[in-house]
Amino acid sequence: MHQAYRVLRAALSQATREELVARNVAALVRVSAPRTQGRAVWTVEDARRFLESSRESGDPYHVGYVLLLVLGLRRGELLGLKWSDVDLDAAEARIRWQLQRTNGELVLRRTKTYASEAVLPLPQICSDALASHRALASAWRLAAGPAWHDNDLVLSTRYGLPIDPRNFHRKFKERAAAAGVPVVPVHSTRRTCASLLVELDVHPRVAMQILRHSQIAVTMDIYSQVASASTREALTKLGGRLDFGRN
Repeated sequence: MHQAYRVLRAALSQATREELVARNVAALVRVSAPRTQGRAVWTVEDARRFLESSRESGDPYHVGYVLLLVLGLRRGELLGLKWSDVDLDAAEARIRWQLQRTNGELVLRRTKTYASEAVLPLPQICSDALASHRALASAWRLAAGPAWHDNDLVLSTRYGLPIDPRNFHRKFKERAAAAGVPVVPVHSTRRTCASLLVELDVHPRVAMQILRHSQIAVTMDIYSQVASASTREALTKLGGRLDFGRN
């Protein structure tokens, strides 16, 4: 219901700008925000087991899984990442494109905001995975010959074609099951990345830059839901001070 309200309010806002209606009556309605439900988030060990499983089995999507979990990329951003936006020498990647399905076709679109279009440093695990995948993609190109489609995509089929987001989602869940970790949606990897940053006690402003949130409130919402080690330690100390039975 809340999502339907937000869509209606946005539609009427656009109608107001285009002078189709005099005012946005939906903005006058008070709607309480729904309570956030707990979501399954992988632990550090879960993420490690998942990546080890994909690497050891030679999963062609291994590089994608690494980028999702380490950089917190969105699925569309991952599938739209181009080799021309990856600089392995400088260990950097620019997130500029996202792959979307529109009217039954896969199309590349620019990322929504300036915050989304950012240059991210590549940790060694990402650089290694990208280098290995580049060699694999070169082998695919040679094997495909004239059938190869030069789309410059990091993640592609064996013929250089874009990967359908639904197929990637299915493969991701199959890999999770094979790795013996909780089967979660692809979208949960961003929350997993955020939760790992919380465990490392990364400052919310830094996490905001890594995850490329447009507003700090989005980052803080995640931080408020994931209990970090420092939070547990603080509450343990507080509980110890208040536990009169042990004094």
